[in-house]
Amino acid sequence: MSNSKIAPFVKWAGGKRQLLTQIKERMPKFYNKYYEPFVGGGAVIFEFLPQNAVINDINRALVNTYRQICNEPEVFLKVIYKMDSDMWEDGKKYYYSLRERYNEKLMKEEFDIELAALFVFINKHCFNGLYRVNRKGLFNVPYNDSKRKSYDEENIRAISQYLKGVTILEGDFETACENAKERDFIFFDSPYAPLNPTSFESYTKEGFDIESHKRLSRLFDNLTKRGCYCMLTNHNTKLIKELYSNKGYSLDIVSVKRMINSDASNRVGEEVIIYNY
Repeated sequence: MSNSKIAPFVKWAGGKRQLLTQIKERMPKFYNKYYEPFVGGGAVIFEFLPQNAVINDINRALVNTYRQICNEPEVFLKVIYKMDSDMWEDGKKYYYSLRERYNEKLMKEEFDIELAALFVFINKHCFNGLYRVNRKGLFNVPYNDSKRKSYDEENIRAISQYLKGVTILEGDFETACENAKERDFIFFDSPYAPLNPTSFESYTKEGFDIESHKRLSRLFDNLTKRGCYCMLTNHNTKLIKELYSNKGYSLDIVSVKRMINSDASNRVGEEVIIYNY
């Protein structure tokens, strides 16, 4: 099932748009339920639009945005239209005023439709669409000097219609897979293992450390024993290869562009696609 009218409503670091062809080539031809425990910007699910799907993320603001677009697309469009229309001549000053408003709502845990609209607005107007928070959990990415429109109405409505048939969860990746059964397909677009183990930035304040990667590999093993079809993508690093090698899994190395890197010379790298079938 595919619909060219649907595209991710946010840009997301580590998104899999450039790997969609390679992923499609390796997906199981037939499966029951679809799970995506690290949905992020949704590049994969919005490309293939599987029926009977479950998506999850630990980022509360992101999950809130999925739910608000699903349940109240017209209200969401009205709120974000006003944000775009009210853009000041000084775009930088306006961006930082909305970023401050966004962080105020995060501190108050006001996960509502205004926060969802702010989430999309700042994603489209921050540097490289990067979602990064400080130790207090506050968003701190600078302005990208853009005044472009934050949304596409037709796309938001199409996403809303599709999401009405999707189970949207918020929480730990392991909990999201609790009900996965034989012949279900789980796609893990997990947070990247650090290329430099001494330097690692997370897109949530909870972080995703080495132990988290080890726990994920154990889950991959357990789901394999259940008879689930599992696929995982990550950087082609020593850690990832150690966690998934010598277990009978396929490990395919593919070249990628890393557009988040500010140094153009470091924007080419390798990722690995791991699958158990």
